[in-house]
Amino acid sequence: MEGVFITLEGPDGAGKSTIIKLIGDYLKDKGIEFIMTREPGGTIIGEKIRDIILDNENIDMGPETEALLYAASRGQHIHEKISPALKEGKIVLCDRFVLSSLAYQGVGRSLGIKEVKSINDFAIQGIEPDLVLFFHIDAEVSLERKTKNLEGDRLEKEGKEFHNKVYNGYMELLNMYPKNIKIIDATKSIEEVLEQSIGEIEKLLISKEG
Repeated sequence: MEGVFITLEGPDGAGKSTIIKLIGDYLKDKGIEFIMTREPGGTIIGEKIRDIILDNENIDMGPETEALLYAASRGQHIHEKISPALKEGKIVLCDRFVLSSLAYQGVGRSLGIKEVKSINDFAIQGIEPDLVLFFHIDAEVSLERKTKNLEGDRLEKEGKEFHNKVYNGYMELLNMYPKNIKIIDATKSIEEVLEQSIGEIEKLLISKEG
């Protein structure tokens, strides 16, 4: 079977990091070859870029710089890790991808969806997810979850107005780019969220085998 690219998206606090690990456990139990990765990061170079982006000391970082750093990390990620794994026929599970940049930098930072998409189109070289699991949660709930973490990173510590803009950006993007996006109700229990997620993955794998 050809490789399958699955990304998990949603606002901070939606529970993606927890669910992606449980999906990995499910795939491992099934004997399915996969890799698990994240953005920004996923490679040695990408993780160094991640540290720069999220460092609380970098308060003077311009929004354009931020967007370009995300795209640079993503380009390396595609080149070094995602594309080779897909060529080997593996499932790639990735915590965040382009949709996050469109929401956070395109809308949250007011750079424009079209503008941010264009630098990412250059970075990803035509590699698109086969399935996007969007973890939907109310902006107020997600923010409350994240603000419990007093040691949050530079983006997590942005104010309520920023995170509301990001949430509204996601809602706009779901209408603009509905292809391959499945909405997961992240307000449910972990068990229910995992069941929804695995259900969508199984449908995709069956369609690929067909």
